[in-house]
This record gives sequence, structure tokens and C-alpha cells, in this order.
Amino acid sequence: MGLAQIIEGITQAFDHYSANARVILLHHSSRYRAVLLSHLLSDERRNIFYYALNSEDTDIRSFLSGFIHEVAERVPSFGANVNHVGFEEPVNLDALLEALAEDLNLLTDEPFMILLDEFDRADINDELQQLLERLVDYMPERCKLVLNGRNLPRFPWLAMIARGKAIMLRDAELITSDFYGMQSHEDVQVYVKGLGPGLVLTKTDEVGGWEGHLPRLLLFFALERPFVTRSEICQAFWPDLNSDQAVNVFHVTKRRLHKALESLGMDVLVHDGGYYHVNPKLRVHYDMVDFVTALMHGRLAETAQARLQAYQRAIEMYQRPYLQGHTEAWIVARRQDYQAGFIEALCGVAEVRLQEERYENALALFQRAAEENPLRQDLHRRVMSLFADLGRRSEAASHYNIMRSVLEKHEVEIEPETEQLYAQLMSS
Repeated sequence: MGLAQIIEGITQAFDHYSANARVILLHHSSRYRAVLLSHLLSDERRNIFYYALNSEDTDIRSFLSGFIHEVAERVPSFGANVNHVGFEEPVNLDALLEALAEDLNLLTDEPFMILLDEFDRADINDELQQLLERLVDYMPERCKLVLNGRNLPRFPWLAMIARGKAIMLRDAELITSDFYGMQSHEDVQVYVKGLGPGLVLTKTDEVGGWEGHLPRLLLFFALERPFVTRSEICQAFWPDLNSDQAVNVFHVTKRRLHKALESLGMDVLVHDGGYYHVNPKLRVHYDMVDFVTALMHGRLAETAQARLQAYQRAIEMYQRPYLQGHTEAWIVARRQDYQAGFIEALCGVAEVRLQEERYENALALFQRAAEENPLRQDLHRRVMSLFADLGRRSEAASHYNIMRSVLEKHEVEIEPETEQLYAQLMSS
């Protein structure tokens, strides 16, 4: 097979797999990344706004200044909203993201991509890292973010993939497991279970002697990203302490983590090039990787039976929420991401049951999904419709009234589609 055919196949895979994703990572182990980028950029049918990071793009000011200047070469008005808000210290991240989203929204009415190339060139600080992560939730629906570099950006890829926001592509292959290259299946030394209260087990027993819950949570924090900075850890764990105090507590916490797992004969968390990450020599099995893998298999399944099996496995794994009982902000964010994956699995099985005309079973699954996230009105609409289809219109009305009370409590407006469906069900 010639190079042209190979690149055409990779391009087709890129278009297919990225159709429903917001963030696409061109994995650093891809052989044809450079050729693919050249092929995409030369395609005049694609709306791609390209920016290659340089070593100075370390903070919000430097990155946005360079990015706006580059895009403004094509669309001179780009950046007006960001420049109006400004990015002086201290940065108002929410206002800046809203302004950037508005600028992106005005770029074009057509679907488009933001391609950030050479993503590893800059040592991005935590504030810029937060902006790029959160940008995914602010971008217009027709916008996709493509990242390319020589290593894994320190995004929470597991959680983003679980929520359906992101994908990793290795040439024409969609990566569906072992996303950080650290998941072991044989001769495992440590089993880490995030679903539930958060357990760490060796081959023989559950690990104890943590001297508090923070050393254990530090391990989970490190497992959620390919690597992290010390300042990221300090901000997540001790946001109310000044820098020196937080660093001191961090080192105490890290020592306690290593002490709890000293029987392994190695440090669990290692420092390399300014970043911390789980020791690559450690053979660890993390249940969240298996959970996300099951979701991926459900999304990719070509038959109803394969989809059913994959999503049922995800449901069976999700017996309790991620790190149940903990209320730290970073845990709550990850919990919501994994919960979204669980709801997807429930709905995936429900759709198969509908195809099998097992309507009561499908209804129970949609009800369970709506209970997981009572603010998602699309789930309530499915429940109401199924009640009506089963001739249980009074239960559809009751469900609507309960939903409305919950939404009012959370100061959420009822969507027009929900009102229209309710009116239609009650008039039929």
C-alpha cells in the first residue's frame, strides 16, 4: 500500500472517529502525524485554524496573544472580545473563557477546527492548562480542538473520554484501552479501585496505614492524568494555604503515600522533568481504565449484542460513584464525568431493550439514568414518552410534576422541548 492510500485511510478514520468528539488528540506514537496534518491543512474544504505553540507560550497572556495574532491574519476581527476583557493579573478565567468562546463563535458559521500543533513545545503553567481544559465546555458545538505533540498533554483524558468529550487517535486506530500506557493485567502489584470509597489493594490485602485520607487521594489524583505539576496538586488539595505551606504539606503527604506502599520496594510517585507521575515500573491495575474501555467498546460496537455486552459490563462495574463520600472539588468534577459515562451505558442498554420490545425494562433503565442526573431533561423526556407509550399517562404527568419541582429547586428552567412533549402527551 502506497503512502497516499495510507494517509487516505488515516484521514477517513480521523473523520469517522472525531465526528462526535470535541477534543482529538493525535497520539505521539503515531507514525504519520506530520503527513496527516499536512493533508488536513491542504484540504480547502476544511475550516482549520492552525497555531503552533512555541517555547514562550507558557501562560495565558503569551498563548492568547500569539493565537489571536495568528488567527487574525485570516479573520481580522478575531480577538476583539478577549482583548476587551483583557488578561491582566489576576485573571478572571470565566470571563476570559466566555469572551474567547464568543470570538470563536464569530469565526465562521461552518464547522471548524482549532489545531494546536507542537503542543509540547511550551511548559504550560497551571492557569493556561485550566483555560485549555475548560475551553472544551465553552467552544461552539461546531468547533473541535485538535492537539498534536510529542507527548501526552496533562489533561484528565480518562474522565474526558468517559464523558464522550475526547478521543485519542494513533494513526487510523482509535485508542480504547491503557490510555496512559500504565495499565497492567499480569503480575499486578497494586489494584486501585476508584468506584466506591477508593480502595488500594496489593496481591494479598487492602493497603492500610495511610495516616489520613490525603496520601491515598494523592495516588488517585496522579492516576487521573498522565503527569501533574506540584502546584496542581497543591492547588487541588490545599487551596487555602500559601505556597510554602502547601509545598510542606505536599511533601509530608507524599512521604506517607510511599510509606503506605513501601512493601512494593519503590516510590509510587516519581518526579521527572518538573512533573510527577506514577512510577512506570509499578504494575498497577486501575478500575477506571477498565470502565472507560467498556464504554469505548459500547460506542464502537457494530451489533446490538456487542453493544449490550459492553454497556452491561460498564454498568456492572459502576456499583457506586467515583470516590464516594469525598467532596473535594477535583473529585466532584471527575465523579460527574464518570457518572455521565454510566448514564450513557444505562441508555445504551435501554436502547437495545427498546429494539427487543422490552419496554418495561427500557423504562426502568431510563428512570435509573434520570435519577442519576435529575437535571437532564432529555432523560426525563424519554421516561415520559415511554410511560405514555405504555398507556400510563397519569404516571407521565406525575413524573413531569416531580421533575418540575426538582428543576425549580435548582433554579433550572424547563426546556421548550420538555414543555411541548408534556402538552402533546396530555392532549393525546
